[in-house]
Formats: sequence, structure tokens, C-alpha cells
Amino acid sequence: MSASNTPAGMLSRIGRYALVTLAAMSLAACGFNSVPTKQEAAKAKWADVQAAFQERANLVPNLAAVAKGAAEQEKAILTGVVEARAKATSIQVNADDLNDPAKMQQFQQAQANLGANLGRLLASFEAYPDLKSITNYQMLQSQLEGQENRIRISVRDYNAAVQDYNTEVRTFPTMIGAKLRGADPLVPYQAATPGAEVAPSLEGKM
Repeated sequence: MSASNTPAGMLSRIGRYALVTLAAMSLAACGFNSVPTKQEAAKAKWADVQAAFQERANLVPNLAAVAKGAAEQEKAILTGVVEARAKATSIQVNADDLNDPAKMQQFQQAQANLGANLGRLLASFEAYPDLKSITNYQMLQSQLEGQENRIRISVRDYNAAVQDYNTEVRTFPTMIGAKLRGADPLVPYQAATPGAEVAPSLEGKM
């Protein structure tokens, strides 16, 4: 009979298996696996935020083309929109930058600036009944309204994922796994101005 088949050998194997199982359970309990899972979920939600803002930026050239026929005094507003779009699209926050407050603030401010300029441009159209009757303008205004709503939803979902992840890395015992992996809290998306993350109402502007 080999040593491994003796009662002592069998007990030794069982003991090793028990230790491996206990170690695996301990790692699971301390968040060694759940922390990266929640981190990846938050990063995926951030990709949705970026996509929503990019889709809004993609509408600006079409809106600008319609606005050019409005009036001479609107050129300053239109220029502001185009410049704000250029700045907003030039500032990117990738998944590895989500724990950098400075980069996140730059992104937030650029997007808020574009949103404010778009708001001024849309408001200026109120003075031009003929422009408001143009089908392309009506379609673009509807698309912008829908896009603002998608931005609001994607930001809300990202912040919920960040809250879930940040709770995981800051509370015991999962904070142990977070420290072992060198995981840092992520930065939620905060509007540069209060309420700017809420989709504006365009009712009555058609």
C-alpha cells in the first residue's frame, strides 16, 4: 500500500483540499473577485456615457447647417457652439482615468459648456418662426431632446455602478481584496452646474 493510500495520506489530502477550499472562500469573502467585477461594470457604464455625449456632438454639424440661415447676429452663438463641440470632443476620459478627479472635472466642464451653448442656440431660434417651421430643424430639435435624455440616463447608470463599486472597495471585508489588487475608488460624474445633468424641457419650442 502506497503512502498516499494510507489513512494518514488520505487525511493529508483531505486537509490540503480543505485548505484550498478555505482559501478560495476567504478570497471570495474579502472581495478579491467581486471588486474587479464591479470595476469592470462601472467602466462599461462609462463607455455608455461617452457614447451618449459623442452622439450629441455628432448632431452639432447638422444643427449648425440649419442655423447658418437664421440671421447675422446668430453667428456668434453658432461659433460658440462649434468651438464648444471641438473642445468637448478633444477631452477624453478613458476607463483608466476614472479615478482621476482632475481629468473628470475637465470632461464635465467641457460637456457642460457644449450643453449651455446648444441651449442658447436653440433659444435663439424662438425669434425665427420661419426657421422653426423647417422640417430639418424640427427633426434635429427632437433628436437633441432625446439625446439629452439618453445622456441623463447613462450618467445615472454610471453613477449607480460607481457607488456600488466604491462601496465594495471601502467597506470590510471586501476592502481587503481591493487593497490586495491596488483598486482605488472611482469618480462619479457630477454636473458642472447644479441640475445640468437633467434633460432640458423643449416643450412649446416647436
